[in-house]
Amino acid sequence: MWPDRRIIDLFKTEFPIVLAPMAGVVDAELVIAAAQGGALGSLPCAMISAEKAREQVNIIRQRVTAPVNMNFFCHKPVDADPAREAGWKARLATYYKELGIDPAAPINAANRAPFDEAMCAVVEELKPEIVSFHFGLPDPALVKRVKAAGCLVMSSATIVKEAIWLEENGADVIIAQGAEAGGHRGMFLTDNIAQQPGTFALVPQVVDAVRVPVIAAGGIADGRGIAAAFALGASGVQIGSAYLRCPESKVMGPARTALAQANDDSTVITNVMTGRPARGVANRVMREVGPISPDAPAFPHAATALGPLKVAAEKLGKVDFTNLWAGQAVRMGREMPAAELTRSLAGAALARFGALGG
Repeated sequence: MWPDRRIIDLFKTEFPIVLAPMAGVVDAELVIAAAQGGALGSLPCAMISAEKAREQVNIIRQRVTAPVNMNFFCHKPVDADPAREAGWKARLATYYKELGIDPAAPINAANRAPFDEAMCAVVEELKPEIVSFHFGLPDPALVKRVKAAGCLVMSSATIVKEAIWLEENGADVIIAQGAEAGGHRGMFLTDNIAQQPGTFALVPQVVDAVRVPVIAAGGIADGRGIAAAFALGASGVQIGSAYLRCPESKVMGPARTALAQANDDSTVITNVMTGRPARGVANRVMREVGPISPDAPAFPHAATALGPLKVAAEKLGKVDFTNLWAGQAVRMGREMPAAELTRSLAGAALARFGALGG
């Protein structure tokens, strides 16, 4: 038996496991598979249009009756700075030359839009059971509309102060995102990545500070990690990196190879890829330009100049400029169907609880 059933009862899932909403590698197929395994499937919507989000949720609804989590960014947008963009492109000029790309050719702007009226209308139409946010919460009026649509709201906290703020501003569930976690830091009341606690230091302090259920995220990739999170007071876990090599993920071949070869020391926190700190397996541009560069334009504009380089390198089978977002437990990922992986994770955790109880 699960020692804390609050997330299971709240989300109405078989297991208190949340598939992390990994933009770019998760779509309806992985959400469906994770849900079929008993987890809460999370659809990342920050890089897709309202129409695409509607289409994806409809596909999920046709295949499973399980609850759905739609995930959004809610950062405060920053206008592109032409001077800084030009300086950034100059910093990357040797790569443009190496790959034979015209630096003067027009480039599509990076698309990572914050939650807005249009997406809120989609949420009101589709009524997903859960809506999660990264980088805080959107405008209070939008949060009110999401809740009025019958959706539970959750968001990530990287420090206790953020968790308290989230609870005070309407979050029904808090994801305690430790420093080990892959992808973008969910920080919004701090910009100091050096002070971010690890998952197993953060979780019990967040649990003690708030009344709502807490989900542990970061460095959890097997039954031992799940059991440890519950021992520290978590009511659930969010897992991402362990699913990256599942056949249902959209990770391209060379990236799968890089992830499979990664070790415990292969990931770094970088701002080079998007302009905002995020953890991933170090690639060429992260090593040579960063991992933290003062030249990188503000989020998400750093990704704009990298776009043509990413496309050109991937055509050559290289991931020199590709986001390889992953957490410190990336080497513990497995190549198995997501539903099977979910049941394996849950089963291992339950066995651990049984052993501890005995």
